[in-house]
Amino acid sequence: MSDSDSTSGVLSQRTGVGGLRLWVLLRMNRWLFTVVVLVAVFAVLVVASRLGLTPLRIIVARHNGTFWIFSAFIGAIITGTSIVVTLNQLVLSQELGAVGDQRERMQAAMEFRGDTEAALDDEEVLPPEPAAFLYELVDGIEREAHEFESTVAADHGDDIQTTVSDYVDDITENARVVKDDLENAQFGSFDVIWNALNFNYSRKIHDARKIRADYGGELSDEADDEIGDMIEVLTFFGPAREHFKTLYFQWELINLSRALLYISVPALAVMGALMMYIDGNALPGTLFGIDNLVWLTSAGFVVGLAPFIVFIAFILRIATVAKRTLAMGPFILRESERDEDLG
Repeated sequence: MSDSDSTSGVLSQRTGVGGLRLWVLLRMNRWLFTVVVLVAVFAVLVVASRLGLTPLRIIVARHNGTFWIFSAFIGAIITGTSIVVTLNQLVLSQELGAVGDQRERMQAAMEFRGDTEAALDDEEVLPPEPAAFLYELVDGIEREAHEFESTVAADHGDDIQTTVSDYVDDITENARVVKDDLENAQFGSFDVIWNALNFNYSRKIHDARKIRADYGGELSDEADDEIGDMIEVLTFFGPAREHFKTLYFQWELINLSRALLYISVPALAVMGALMMYIDGNALPGTLFGIDNLVWLTSAGFVVGLAPFIVFIAFILRIATVAKRTLAMGPFILRESERDEDLG
């Protein structure tokens, strides 16, 4: 298996995305992301007052600038609150249904757990927590890989042994990284989904099927059964990841809705106060050589912008995860993981 076919579990290496960009999109705390953006906006507005442009106090005195600036925020925040209600309805609609629908959901969940436990011979009952469930599933995939390697090593040629050994080593390395991070992961944080993304099961299914196709005539019946078992266990990872991803999206959308509702009311109050009580004569004087009105108006602008930045912060992560999990099974959408032997 060539380096280009590596199934590295490091997401930034698999996707070709820079480490910093990936950290900002997925790993960075959403509240820290919000604060950084708002501070940057505040700094830009304050620095702009030193660029020789028309002084803000003149604009406010002649054109009632603060009214026009902050009145727009009133409408935007109220509209955003309406979006919050829509988001809550979207999330809650997934949980509502007749008793028959709920029973089917329950039966499907129990059947999936039962099938997964049957495929993992060493596990009688898998843990109920998402992180622990994924941990045991990845551990089971690793065990199946080593059993397959042991079977191949018993009575097969050097060529297939080398190919299988490289494949199993890659699974072992990927599984070790994922399991180490899953040990202390708690659902609700992004850690569970991050590690689910880090285990690139799609490539592993493809490579296992390719080994089976390339060496099918050389594999013993026992080895063929072992690689079949490994592929079967790998196929359980996709539905499990998608299920936990769906639950995480619902969790995050609910958190986003609550956050926007908490922020919107204070923001509306601040916008109203700035519209009602600030004019060209307010807060005369300077601080650090900058007009006090600039400091106040810039701070007010940031407060009005806060609900929108919070919305961006949460949706950006959700959209990024959704984009990177569009395909299910042995389908790889990213060009960086394309085979060199196409055709």
